[in-house]
Amino acid sequence: MLWQVSNHWQREIKKALEQFGLTHAQFVVLAAAYWLGQQGTITQTDLAVHARIDKMMTSKLLRTLQAKGLLLRAEHATDTRAKAISLTPAGVRAAVQAAWAVEEFESRFFASMGADAAVLKQLKTLLPAVTEAAAT
Repeated sequence: MLWQVSNHWQREIKKALEQFGLTHAQFVVLAAAYWLGQQGTITQTDLAVHARIDKMMTSKLLRTLQAKGLLLRAEHATDTRAKAISLTPAGVRAAVQAAWAVEEFESRFFASMGADAAVLKQLKTLLPAVTEAAAT
């Protein structure tokens, strides 16, 4: 059942993001860049860690988002090995609008579970445990 619900959720997220020309993975990186960028300079590694996506995939997604004109990668001020990531005005707009669309979809999708969704709480507990196990 988890697989079936997950497939349905992924299909609907894809539909919600199509209007912005984003895949779900691109949205995750763009939203993470927006969120982390509010707190200061961010790097590709910061994004990979925050989004829990491997560094190579993050790099590929960043190149795609840069080609779409949604973000910039520049020399980092203090770390010559790193690139500083920042969103363009179009990237900020896309991140905010796509986040609203995703929030609206997820609100409808999870509405039947009620405000105190025990399943969501359990998944939030499970995620760190499975990601730690995968890292070892």
